[in-house]
Amino acid sequence: QVQLVESGGGLVQAGGSLRLSCTASGLTYAMGWFRQAPGKEREFVATTTWTNDVYYADSVKDRFTISRGNDKSAVYLQMNSLKPEDTAVYYCAAGPLPRTSPTTYNYWGQGTQVTVSS
Repeated sequence: QVQLVESGGGLVQAGGSLRLSCTASGLTYAMGWFRQAPGKEREFVATTTWTNDVYYADSVKDRFTISRGNDKSAVYLQMNSLKPEDTAVYYCAAGPLPRTSPTTYNYWGQGTQVTVSS
């Protein structure tokens, strides 16, 4: 069983930046971020592998950067040029494959709120 702990959410104005962190109690090949806004389904944001392959949703490409810690047990999400539509609860996820479907991931963090004001 792998436990994930997120941190770094908060309130920021549009155009601002936030950095999310997620630490894992074990190693998995893929670690990624998903988000869920009120009344919407959980959606893919970005994912990376321990060989540093990265994949992004089109809506965040060129604004967000995902990275893996040196020991591969942590994943980070640097979010720049934030927009109000980025407001959501952000979840860290870990699993065997770097896919965009949440069903691919075995382990989930508790979520951290990101709110972007206009």
